[in-house]
Amino acid sequence: MENQRKSLKKNQIVTFIVTVAIVILVNVIGSYVFTRFDLTSEKRYTLSPTTKEILNNLDDYVYFKVYLDGDFPAGFKKLRRETKEMLDEFRAYSKYIDYEFINPAESGDEAEIMETYKQLYQAGLNPTDLNVQNSDGSSKQMVIWPCALVSYRNNTELAVDLLENQVGQTDDEALNASMQNLEFRLVDAVKKATRLMKPNIAFVEGHGELGEQDVYDITKTLSQNYNVVRLEIDGKIDALIHRTQDTTRDVSAFPSYDAIIIAKPTQPFDERDKFLIDQYIMHGGKVLWLVEPVYATMDSLQSQESTVGIELDLNLDDMLFKYGVRLNRDLLLDLTCAALPIRTGQVAGQARLEYFRWYYFPLLQAASDHPMVRNMNAIKSDFVSSMDATTSADDIEQIPLLKTSDYTKVSGTPVFITLAMLRQTPDQRMFNTKGKNVAYLLKGTFPSLYANRIPQEIIDDQATDFMDVSKPTAMIVVTDGDIIRNQIDMRTRKPLPLGFDQFTGITYTNKEFIENAISYLVDGEGLVDIRSRELKVRLLDATKVNRERTKWQVINTLVPITIIILLGLVMAFVRKRKYSKK
Repeated sequence: MENQRKSLKKNQIVTFIVTVAIVILVNVIGSYVFTRFDLTSEKRYTLSPTTKEILNNLDDYVYFKVYLDGDFPAGFKKLRRETKEMLDEFRAYSKYIDYEFINPAESGDEAEIMETYKQLYQAGLNPTDLNVQNSDGSSKQMVIWPCALVSYRNNTELAVDLLENQVGQTDDEALNASMQNLEFRLVDAVKKATRLMKPNIAFVEGHGELGEQDVYDITKTLSQNYNVVRLEIDGKIDALIHRTQDTTRDVSAFPSYDAIIIAKPTQPFDERDKFLIDQYIMHGGKVLWLVEPVYATMDSLQSQESTVGIELDLNLDDMLFKYGVRLNRDLLLDLTCAALPIRTGQVAGQARLEYFRWYYFPLLQAASDHPMVRNMNAIKSDFVSSMDATTSADDIEQIPLLKTSDYTKVSGTPVFITLAMLRQTPDQRMFNTKGKNVAYLLKGTFPSLYANRIPQEIIDDQATDFMDVSKPTAMIVVTDGDIIRNQIDMRTRKPLPLGFDQFTGITYTNKEFIENAISYLVDGEGLVDIRSRELKVRLLDATKVNRERTKWQVINTLVPITIIILLGLVMAFVRKRKYSKK
């Protein structure tokens, strides 16, 4: 018996030493080898390669002051927890990430609280006002700041709004969208805060393009991340490209802008401007083309019931065909479309409006799984035409981005457009065409439109620096210029957010598409890929929770205790039998 006790004691000591040795070994290995395990189905806690690269390249501290702290409703508590977990994930990949959570109303000093609110307002942030129900049935107003200020070195603090709050969204939808886009918002803030210079973007003018008021909202949005200007090429050789000369008098040419936007031109491009745009592309410039091959506008239907859609000659067909797409002279009608308000009478002195489906306003959907359009909701278009890919060259990749639904009708020009169709039941047999592509991403090396077409002296002129094949670059072509156009408020005459339809109150994802397009052209696919990640938000069934609350409370309370008691009885029985043997 004595020998058994000594042997048992010896085994316990050996087991203890081995356990301690394993723990020490694991900690030593962990200090040199870093790994994390994400067991969620959609890899919710796995950062994208782009995020890891940005974090690994930090050379100084990025500090987050998150004003999402306090006694919040459940949804905002979850947003706070998700934000903290994401920042902790950032810290796992970079020692230069630091943060603190702040309750702006914690001090209780009214003057101090108002000063903090003023600073946040001046930074461009806005609070969320909630009417919260208390347990006794009363309610109280609560001010929540779901935002952060991000600083890097001595740079000015960058404001980040953590809450996705689009017009027409419910509170739950806004919170779920916010948690889904959290990685993008935070790593985008890191990139912006550490960026030494903003990229340059230009809206091209001089060919009847959309005016400043028409693109006011997207210009304001893009200006947060880019230097945005309006530019008239006007045949000037240095309008899009700047040239430098070294000591050997060799000339080097570089694009002056990281991307240019050509938004709904209505007048033809002359050959000199086309040549300058072509050479801008050849030197690696990026272009967002928003061009319409058919001229049709709702303005014509304001004073009359019908109009005609006619071909619009912009003198760009040969250029775009060379780069890889053909714009067709047609208009697409779609049963999946936006509504049009029509005055049908008057009630108590007020106009009575009814909404009818207007088939010339197709709601566009993703035409591929490209990150730029993945998981994107409907995009509103306005008199859109179809387009086709025109080349099978290995060095040009053509990726369809947007298309109409599978209930499309194609009308060739000239197109007779009449409001009378609103009063007619559509013949669905006429809407039997599968979805037509209306936007393409083109990337690769493009041939110049002017190769073998210009005099040799221009080719040999170092000041021109002519190229007949482009550097690797990309462009996006869309056959609807109004996709970037914001509405103007009918009462205040001020621009509305891009994508918001003031007549139906619906917000479409036009702005998100344009932001993704510019981000892709300027920064590449990485950040766009993060933005388009889909994280499943598994919501509880509130009705079922209320109905079965007592049952699950009993199960969660009694079952674990019962299991522990049973295990204790079994172990006592086993030990009694083991040590009672002679």
